[in-house]
Amino acid sequence: MSNRFQEIKDLVMSLEGDFDKFYDKNNQAAGTRVRKGMQDLKVLAQSIREEVQNLKNQKEEE
Repeated sequence: MSNRFQEIKDLVMSLEGDFDKFYDKNNQAAGTRVRKGMQDLKVLAQSIREEVQNLKNQKEEE
């Protein structure tokens, strides 16, 4: 399993408490942290997509 996948898992797990606080306890600050975490996840996912595409293209050229 790649380190990149572990990065995603760690990021998602780090947001669990804030999801709880926002959805169950209506903590608005936690909602802000969730939004930031989701943006970080989006950026990380895009980075991984680009990496995978580049590796795929390299293998096709060989």
